[in-house]
Amino acid sequence: MSLTSTDIARIANLARLELTPAHSERMLVQLNSFFDIVEQMRAVDTTGVEPLAHPVATLGDIALRLRDDVASEPNQREANQRSAPEVQNGLFLVPKVIE
Repeated sequence: MSLTSTDIARIANLARLELTPAHSERMLVQLNSFFDIVEQMRAVDTTGVEPLAHPVATLGDIALRLRDDVASEPNQREANQRSAPEVQNGLFLVPKVIE
């Protein structure tokens, strides 16, 4: 897959970016080199290779040392919402911005 200057202009327009011709050309080269790498990775035959849950799993059966997921801060919802203009059922109310 290879992008063209037209593709870069369209992507920049969708992202609301204003690119100079020099930046556009540099972006074209960078994105195309990225897609070249992706194509190289797709070309590798991975038949029979199981996906890894973690890259360290290639070294053997290693148990990860993860800390326990425990709440360390007390619930201060009311104190945090005191300065909010509007709150309902513990949620911040904001004006609708999308039609």
